[in-house]
Amino acid sequence: MTEPIDVALIGGGVMSATLGTLLSQLEPTWKIAIFERLGGVARESSSPWNNAGTGHSALCELNYTPERADGTIDITNAVKVNEQFQVSRQFWSYLVNRGVLPEPDNFINPVPHMSFVWGDDNVAYLKKRYEALKDHPLFEGLEFSQDAAVIRSWAPLLIPGRRKDQRIAATRIAAGTDVDFGSLTTVLTDGLVAGGADLNLNHRVTALKRSRKTGLWTIRGRNDVGSTPFEATARFVFVGAGGYALNLLQKSGIPEIRGYGGFPISGEFLRTDDPAIVAKHQAKVYGKAAVGSPPMSVPHLDTRVVDGQKSLLFGPYAGFSPKFLKTGSWWDIFASIRPHNIVTIIGAGLTNLSLVWYLVTELLASRTKRFRLLQEFAPSAEIQDWYLITAGQRVQIMKRDDHGKPIIQFGTEAVVGADGTIAGLLGASPGASTAVPIMLELIAKCFPQKMDDWRPALDEMIPSYGANLAGDSATAKSTISRTAKALGISA
Repeated sequence: MTEPIDVALIGGGVMSATLGTLLSQLEPTWKIAIFERLGGVARESSSPWNNAGTGHSALCELNYTPERADGTIDITNAVKVNEQFQVSRQFWSYLVNRGVLPEPDNFINPVPHMSFVWGDDNVAYLKKRYEALKDHPLFEGLEFSQDAAVIRSWAPLLIPGRRKDQRIAATRIAAGTDVDFGSLTTVLTDGLVAGGADLNLNHRVTALKRSRKTGLWTIRGRNDVGSTPFEATARFVFVGAGGYALNLLQKSGIPEIRGYGGFPISGEFLRTDDPAIVAKHQAKVYGKAAVGSPPMSVPHLDTRVVDGQKSLLFGPYAGFSPKFLKTGSWWDIFASIRPHNIVTIIGAGLTNLSLVWYLVTELLASRTKRFRLLQEFAPSAEIQDWYLITAGQRVQIMKRDDHGKPIIQFGTEAVVGADGTIAGLLGASPGASTAVPIMLELIAKCFPQKMDDWRPALDEMIPSYGANLAGDSATAKSTISRTAKALGISA
């Protein structure tokens, strides 16, 4: 009998690569195997042109700082997401210093982060947000301006052609970054393979079953090259298969997945690679979603750095496909429906009619109407300079809250089996940017008996591990400075 795999990673994206790298550092002798259904890693959600290509750190994303009923700004989620991103940066810095990530500019580059709004109410909101964040140690360097000349110096595309009587405002943090999670995933996977991990490409996993006798997981599927079946056994399984994770976790039979459903949403963006246009916009600029629109609809005009080349993306525009992966099946959404989640799916849909209406209006929008949204950011933009690309599929989580009410949950969520031998990740943004803290939390849940032994190594990899970085100004400042130096970016 073949010796069981210690860690089986299903899916060749940034989550699997991150978890595998963490565990390989903690337990170098463990046997790790990756099963990826496509012919290469990072071709779905971790691709830089799909959903995982920005580096969410809450420096500019306004949906992380909602306005309370009393008019004050709630910065709780922004601080949380930013601190999570700092944890990811610490781990990447450790890997750079160890030579695992030899050239950080292949995956992370300095790109300022901005928020930009217009209209009296939105300007007032942004000013209050600035006041709420400017003295926080994780948001040091935040600038605010209502001066068109200043804003133009930050991001020249935003001003030409705009009405002079329009009230505008912007914030900016020069120390923002752009992250190519596709490149990061590839390098991390290469490091795993160099350390002895098995990378099985074109391996489509179709079944997961745990033996009551041995406690081992049997992984079955087929190699799409030649359509030959395969089978493996593993002590621990992580399902990091993007939108397909829901289906595989359902097939595993673990009770923790009961009641979960998923709703797929396609993302589309306008893109330009014209060097003259790209040179006029060196920033990630996030606006404010229209009243009643879901968080996923927040418009943004982003500088992207992929393979050393800069492009601009604007969006997102929502689309619909029943597929749970960009390369998935037209039957994915139907295959995910079970007796235990059908009430959740229907209930979540009925209580989120605004999301349904948003999707309908997005699907019916003409190219001209879509382009007008870009011109609200860049008034001088010309339609012939931009082309539409389809990004990845997001599968929004449908579940019941603590009171049993069906909800759509925006974000990511780890589902862990009771015995800790299987775990999977559902959901979307901020996702990849917070991969390291998500995987650290998952490790603590799945390997509680190992945590005391692993603590010294974890402290070395992530010096702020277990601490409140946001609550310690001196430590936050030194951490940001240290990781910036290691990663070759500005602090």
